[in-house]
Amino acid sequence: MTTPADLPQPTPHSGHNRYFFEKFGITERLLERCLGEALSAGGDYADLYFESVTSTSLGVDEQIVKSASQGTSAGCGIRVLSGERTGYAYTDNLSPERLLHAARTAALIASGPAKQPVQGFVETPAPSLYPMPTGGFDLDLAARLELILRADRAARAFDSRIVQVRAGYSEELRRILVAASDGAFASDTQPLCRLNVFVIAKEGALSTKGSAGGGGRAGLDQFTGNKSPEHLAREAARGAVLQLGAVAAPAGEMEVVLGPGWPGILLHEAVGHGLEADFNRKKTSAFSGLIGQPVASPKVTVVDNGTMAGRRGSLNVDDEGTATQETVLIEGGVLKGYLSDKLSTRLMGMANTGSGRRENYQSIPMPRMTNTYMLAGNDEPEDIVRSVKRGLYAVNFGGGQVDITNGKFVFSASEAYLIEDGKITAPVRDATLIGNGPEALKYVSMVGHDLKLDEGIGTCGKNGQSVPVGVGMPTIKLDRMTVGGTGR
Repeated sequence: MTTPADLPQPTPHSGHNRYFFEKFGITERLLERCLGEALSAGGDYADLYFESVTSTSLGVDEQIVKSASQGTSAGCGIRVLSGERTGYAYTDNLSPERLLHAARTAALIASGPAKQPVQGFVETPAPSLYPMPTGGFDLDLAARLELILRADRAARAFDSRIVQVRAGYSEELRRILVAASDGAFASDTQPLCRLNVFVIAKEGALSTKGSAGGGGRAGLDQFTGNKSPEHLAREAARGAVLQLGAVAAPAGEMEVVLGPGWPGILLHEAVGHGLEADFNRKKTSAFSGLIGQPVASPKVTVVDNGTMAGRRGSLNVDDEGTATQETVLIEGGVLKGYLSDKLSTRLMGMANTGSGRRENYQSIPMPRMTNTYMLAGNDEPEDIVRSVKRGLYAVNFGGGQVDITNGKFVFSASEAYLIEDGKITAPVRDATLIGNGPEALKYVSMVGHDLKLDEGIGTCGKNGQSVPVGVGMPTIKLDRMTVGGTGR
């Protein structure tokens, strides 16, 4: 619905944005004035990103509450695009004076010859992927504290060799409102919770660690089953105790089997970042100019999907007000496209995939992943393991890093096993996987039917900004990969 500025103020379009209109006195006339100021020095496009966040975090270390915080923040980021130039300014004061000052500041940074008048707003239709949660958010701290104390008790009860337990809980409720000079208008209310458990096991002089976590876009009522405090605690403790009896990882090139779920983090780092449009626009990605060409085994299909209900990486709309979607990145081994935002769309002439994301109102949006995973194949996971004469079975990962320009990556496996004569045998420690993203996927020879997504713990960093993401994959076999280790 478009509303000329000289008519009486309309009823705000939908329930989500009532928050900013009622709490901060934002009006549609003020939005239009700010966009007009943002384009006052010339520019092709401008947008306003309002954000209000309420957050809670709790931490328990050795059964003692070591940290507890609750806070709120609010602000607005104003962006102006002029060709390849971006002007950006933000304010934590949502008064009309401060908003208009920030708009003028952004305008001067990006000043250019073109100028586009502000259009009437048309609200972006969006799904409801995460209804407002009933558990959490409206409860006191006692319910949240009990959650992490349950995790603490379960981890200690798992094995007498567990000598230290830390557990943490964090949640936030983020409200956003986006208005742009092209008429885009969108709002959303985004819940997010996460529960983490970290343990240390000790036997003699040897100490090992284990961790587990879960979460998503829902309240406390999601922490049941595989996300219950007890299950997560036992998983963390199991991982630490397992490492006490682990042997040194072998080194060299060998067959590698990746388990389902969280090992998708390797896919996220080694391939996903290289498929973000800004790296390809600047031709700094190993995947630049390769659309339509084979970049992986024909068994590999990779998608990024922001429309999965309740998932940590999902969004009804991205941080530019565009509805998220499912985007096929690699299909049958062939590169199909990149993840794009409004700037990439304008400069590269490509479709907008609804991938514009930012950490907060102080941050410029850029193309980012949501939930990135490899689709299931037809192989039996047992047959995949059985096919390996001598290799490594990696089922959980710790840290990793990738060089976008050449695709080279290094990952540490926090849980991995030897495969000997088609059987999973001894657990190994200090295993690292070393490879090249575009090359590694060409060696995928078997893909299981057991696609699994992670439990909701992923956080992705890029250019100093962190956003929540999801990853996943089925069991897969790579015929060749370099394993780093100190064993034979």
